[in-house]
Amino acid sequence: MPNLEHPAYPAAALLHLESLVPCRESQVSMLLSIFGEVRQQFSFPSIFIYGHTSSGKTYVMQTLLNTLQLPHVFVNCVECFTSRLLLEEILIQLQSCSSETEPTSPVPCDTFNDFVRLFKQALVSRELQDQTLYIVLDRAEQLREMEANILPAFLRLQELTDSNVTVVLLSEIVWELFRPNVGCFDPLTLYFPDYSIGHLQKILSQNHPPEYTADFYAAYINILLGVFYMVCRDLKELRHLAALNFSKYCEPVVRGEANERDTRKLWKNIEPHLKKAMQTVYLREISSSQWERLQHDGGEPGQLKGLSAHTHVELPYYSKFLLIAAYLASYNPVRTDKRLFLKHHGKMKKTNFMKKHEKTSNHLLGPKPFPLDRLLAILYSIVDKRVAPTANIFSQITSLVTLQLLSMVGQNDQLEGPRYKCTVSLDFIRAVARTVNFDIIKYLYDFL
Repeated sequence: MPNLEHPAYPAAALLHLESLVPCRESQVSMLLSIFGEVRQQFSFPSIFIYGHTSSGKTYVMQTLLNTLQLPHVFVNCVECFTSRLLLEEILIQLQSCSSETEPTSPVPCDTFNDFVRLFKQALVSRELQDQTLYIVLDRAEQLREMEANILPAFLRLQELTDSNVTVVLLSEIVWELFRPNVGCFDPLTLYFPDYSIGHLQKILSQNHPPEYTADFYAAYINILLGVFYMVCRDLKELRHLAALNFSKYCEPVVRGEANERDTRKLWKNIEPHLKKAMQTVYLREISSSQWERLQHDGGEPGQLKGLSAHTHVELPYYSKFLLIAAYLASYNPVRTDKRLFLKHHGKMKKTNFMKKHEKTSNHLLGPKPFPLDRLLAILYSIVDKRVAPTANIFSQITSLVTLQLLSMVGQNDQLEGPRYKCTVSLDFIRAVARTVNFDIIKYLYDFL
């Protein structure tokens, strides 16, 4: 028996809609009740739908409006980040709601008064005044960053335009964080709860490949959720993980070592690969093709030449070289600078340079402080292009100290100049060096 019933829409359309939005039947039924029994009936002026990320808010609204062929405008407030872009985008989409007339060129809309006037003209020209028009604003929390009159005006757009229009706000935060201090018309709020593990099992099991049975894929999804559900409940991320690791789950069946019901062998085969995937949930450290190649070769994620999201931050180009130079100055003895960084350093006796009398590695002793002039000297030798000692370079050194990648040692003596110490690890600096194609191991005294 279908869960969705409404006198204004055909049963076939509601049955199709129910198949497209699994586990959201109660929310869709509530929205249909709010929309009214007939299209000409005035709906609620504004609706506020909130819930955590990946709880189906955007998908349900798009599917509902498209399946029932209701006139609507769908705008992402992140893309339209100013009030003018937002208002003009609504008017542009409104022109394409009716295919009977050719869309006209967009008219500049600087204020909300202009928007109300142009909106009423567009409704008449598109013959939409006799049915409810829905304006959906996704990521509506961005409206708080716009002019103070934008949010209250959208909530009362039905009153301002004297037309049958409903504004739907989609957000991840609660209405109490939206309400302006001066007060406004409160919308009807509707909460989308997180998907339970049973809901996720049902939704993900619908995507099973045709060459395998539904029970086989459902058993795989059950294993996947058993591993990831406690750390990740994002439907998009779980769907990505399911598609990424399914080929590895099927390997014993493909090789003929197990059948589809031999869950113990299938679990033993997939367990180590799911543990690797657990380390990179949400991070997208490597592409899907790289991950599949890594699984085929049986390697670790750190073996790829890509950067790990755990071990790098985004830095300007010369800041990366400054950090590399600081690391070399902290872990290389001063007497080795001529040998490592001077092109025409002449001959040096091997016994004086090799570390056969050294008892402990410099990396075990920790970073040593160095003066500013030594840092700049190493920087100029490792950068291919000539770098002038401008204020920009010195400000980047200060930024590295602020980020705690460098630390200033002692007092800033005006006579001797500041002394610094590099605080990052070897893995971190190797990851940074890879982004600028610099082989730092060749310049480290401990690895010669």
